[in-house]
Amino acid sequence: MKSKRILSGMQPSGKLHLGNYFGALKNWVSLQGEFECYFFIADWHALSSLYEDPQRIKEYSFEVAVDWLSAGLDPEKSTIFVQSEIPEHAELHLILSMMVPVPWLERNPTYKEKKDEIKNVDMSSYGFLGYPVLQTADIILYKADYVPVGIDQAPHLELSREIVRRFNKLYNKKVFIEPGAKISDIPKLSGIDGRKMSKTYDNAIFLSDNEKQVRKKVQSMLTDPARARREDPGDPQVCNLYPFHKIYSSQAMQDEIASDCKTAKIGCGDCKKMLSQTMLEGMRPMMEKRQEILSRPGDVQEILKEGTLKAHAVAKSTLALAKQTMKLK
Repeated sequence: MKSKRILSGMQPSGKLHLGNYFGALKNWVSLQGEFECYFFIADWHALSSLYEDPQRIKEYSFEVAVDWLSAGLDPEKSTIFVQSEIPEHAELHLILSMMVPVPWLERNPTYKEKKDEIKNVDMSSYGFLGYPVLQTADIILYKADYVPVGIDQAPHLELSREIVRRFNKLYNKKVFIEPGAKISDIPKLSGIDGRKMSKTYDNAIFLSDNEKQVRKKVQSMLTDPARARREDPGDPQVCNLYPFHKIYSSQAMQDEIASDCKTAKIGCGDCKKMLSQTMLEGMRPMMEKRQEILSRPGDVQEILKEGTLKAHAVAKSTLALAKQTMKLK
């Protein structure tokens, strides 16, 4: 019997890429054997950036589910569900928003980062400012013990812990659990242009890309800027390719590439060809599983339906206890 519960989610605001996989999804898959896992498609959160074109959220939600299953999330081991199908998320968000001070939200570093990153959408909305409150509702509805995060994201979870402490103190009962951070090592992967990998920057290698697309993107990747000519020696540590070699290439190949790059024995084009080969070898099982899953779309919908029913029962019970404690029922 798994004694501890994990919860996390992803916004269906676009196709998932390698940054999403190595930043979260790969870790989720590894946690399934040890924890009781709840993973949700955060489609209400996606409205913060897709409110002008919300019909795309349904399409992206299906694509996210396919990518999750292709990557190894197992509905026999994890509860996979859709946020908007469970109204308790919205109701608890409303309740919590009445007791969360605005300065707590304004000091959230992600609020400022996202506003700076996303230029094509006005992100100065009430909903986006308050997204940590909805995020807290998402977590505590399921009494999650841990939320898997990278070390740099751990401070963001502290706001959820503060909200839980405030609620429990106001109503003099430990209704909600303070969620802990389940820290994981996240490799530093940049997009093909050297910036953070993001669909917003149009610089991502997507999990749904085919072999031709992957090869083309690897060929266009930024390399060591000091290697202006083929005979110039390079530095793998400042090259955008080398972190991907660390993931996909054997240790022997990594050592060989590092040595040959420093002595200009190989050029960037040679390095890209080797990376394309090893990257595709690593991605191919997921690509093949994805095609198999896409041949049975009804199965994906059934998995989401069953997971949502299971999650809804937990959320309904938790919200009822919170409202009873507040004497709203």
